Amino acid sequence: MTTYSENGELPVEIVHLYVYDIGRSVDLKKAASLIPAYPDIGFGKRRDTPASLTLPRPLILTLNTDECDAGCFEKFTAQAKIYDDGAITLVVRFKTISTFKDLASKSNIPIRDLSNADSIEQFADSSFHMVVDAIKSAVSGLKVDDANDRESYTAFCILECPGGDPIAFLDENRETAAALLAGENPGVLHESQIAQVLRKPFSYRKDDLAVFDMDRCIIIDPARDYEDLLLIIEHANYRLIELRTLDKLLDTWLDEAEKDIRKIYLTGGKPKYGERALRMKLARLQTLRFDALFTLENLDNSSKIIGDYFLGMIYDRLCEIFNTEGWKISVERRLGALQDVYELIKNDTGERRMLTLEMVFILVCIVLPVIQIIQVMVSG
Repeated sequence: MTTYSENGELPVEIVHLYVYDIGRSVDLKKAASLIPAYPDIGFGKRRDTPASLTLPRPLILTLNTDECDAGCFEKFTAQAKIYDDGAITLVVRFKTISTFKDLASKSNIPIRDLSNADSIEQFADSSFHMVVDAIKSAVSGLKVDDANDRESYTAFCILECPGGDPIAFLDENRETAAALLAGENPGVLHESQIAQVLRKPFSYRKDDLAVFDMDRCIIIDPARDYEDLLLIIEHANYRLIELRTLDKLLDTWLDEAEKDIRKIYLTGGKPKYGERALRMKLARLQTLRFDALFTLENLDNSSKIIGDYFLGMIYDRLCEIFNTEGWKISVERRLGALQDVYELIKNDTGERRMLTLEMVFILVCIVLPVIQIIQVMVSG
């Protein structure tokens, strides 16, 4: 049984995950020719994880941290993980010694590096821009205006089991733990909120524990066997940012649809939407719908971490916290609304075309012969 020191200091690894969506897809072979990245070998199946579980295999780029200096951590490492469906994860991690109540202040400690970053967050952002700039020719549908649109998550990994019983430790420090997870100062949260934040801890062995919230988690594991948990956390955050990005894109298209409706029907009652422009709009919409549907399908295929095994339950818990099902429903509803809007415009345009043809038919087959008859009678 391990115990922490008399002054309450604990060995801790703090892991920051920054997940970005950079475009529609990445050609990993081309990206590997542009940067010194190597394919991920995956993770060994541990605990009760089924052998059938497969997750996307990214390219791994180890980032140079030799010039990073903070003076208060044992080891500072960083890597970029590049996924073929247009996502990049920056993983920044370091080990330090800290009391439990001081963990929050240690999570984004000041650093100094060659990019002039003065914090871990700035280091991650500058590293992200460096990676994207290096592989941009391998990215399809590269986004240039959403570089700061990301999901971030911090894992506080305690490397000893305080007192030998992590549940007892969590109960004893529940107010501090809840404040750490919620990003608040100790003493601020109401008891009901503390209970809500800490209500679903997970343990696989007697001496480990993991409890999750929206942006942070606490992992107590003296065996230091939590790489699979970090991977599940990353995957849940990736699912969230992909759904949020889709939702944001569809918001833009719905705004554009409203402008189209106003342009067609509210401009003095005269339709001013050309047929060719409408066809182009519908073609773009179909492309968007296919991209969105394929993205949803890929997310569903890559997130089949379902079941009553340990990682499956943790993934379900994170998706519950992130409300990914709600985001998915929102995306599907917006896709349906866009399709309905442009189908109505298409049908209305078709009806107007048919009315025009009917008028032409009446003119050619009825009106013109009558006029000709009248002209003959007059001339006779």
